[in-house]
Amino acid sequence: QPLADAMHYQNHDVIKILEKHGSNHKVAPMHVNSDRDVPEYEIDPDELDFTNGKDLAKGTFRKATWRGILVAVKKLDDDVLTDENKVQAFRDELDVLQLIRHPNVVQFLGAVTQTNPMMIVMEFMPKGDLRKHLNRKGALEPLYAVKLALDIARGMSYLHEHKPQAIIHRDLEPSNILRDDTGHLKVADFDLCKMLKWRRKVREDKPVTSPGNACRYVAPEVLRKEEYDNKVDVFSFALILQEMIEGCLPFHDKKIDEIEKAHSSKERPPFRAPAKHYAYGLRELIEKCWSENPADRPNFRVVIDRLSAIQIELARRNRWKVRPLKCFLSFEGLRKKDRNEGSTNRSSRSSR
Repeated sequence: QPLADAMHYQNHDVIKILEKHGSNHKVAPMHVNSDRDVPEYEIDPDELDFTNGKDLAKGTFRKATWRGILVAVKKLDDDVLTDENKVQAFRDELDVLQLIRHPNVVQFLGAVTQTNPMMIVMEFMPKGDLRKHLNRKGALEPLYAVKLALDIARGMSYLHEHKPQAIIHRDLEPSNILRDDTGHLKVADFDLCKMLKWRRKVREDKPVTSPGNACRYVAPEVLRKEEYDNKVDVFSFALILQEMIEGCLPFHDKKIDEIEKAHSSKERPPFRAPAKHYAYGLRELIEKCWSENPADRPNFRVVIDRLSAIQIELARRNRWKVRPLKCFLSFEGLRKKDRNEGSTNRSSRSSR
């Protein structure tokens, strides 16, 4: 397999010569020679039907049918097979996906690694991503925002407390959070995740590039190319929660290239929504989560406890809003009934 070897070692001149002379069979970089070494998660690509498939909101995924169910399929195109960094990222993502099982994390179903194109197969999330949902809904009611935030926090708490290797997502933002058919949220897309093995912190080994608005949610220590830990996800979470209540992107009035400068000056998006939307300590929780010092940010177990308490208070307040209205309507109904009965009695007397 000369071409496969040339591609693995990135001998680009050799690749060109071999392809020029008819060696066009590109072997998948993860191909194994023995059937015993084929991964348990391996899926036969012939079982994937893309006939009615289409690109999903996450641009790298396509909808397909597999064994009678809808799935989301991420392809590693042929043109990146010579990029060892992208192939390694694909391997790393598979390593993580095999380990995680949680109701608030998108389910990994299998992968195609022995043929090209290589693919990752995930559960299909029919309601799209949180970005699309927020664009359509705008600002959310605080109780609903807290409900969604709890879904995210539970998924992230599971990842951060995963044993023996904690998992940092590192790219937590609305388009990487998907909605299932019940409206619950699941954390997805582990392209940039990091596994904390024996190290307490990690560092990016190349410049940080986040497409589109994704950079708005990146923690300042990542942008500064410093070492970081799982608290970068807590920072991103704070911006998502505030966005759900405010109804606009973090730093929506700033251009993409101004975001890093804003973070460097310790600036945070302003709270413009009415104070009642941040009642029961919700604003304080957000501010704590985006603290400049990562050590001051709470972990997700603490976030879940605080959000749960806030959820109870908001629900209680909403019940009290409804109850006086019901009492008023009942009172008005009784008054109306009394008036009608009085009118009927008067009419009866006059007829006599």
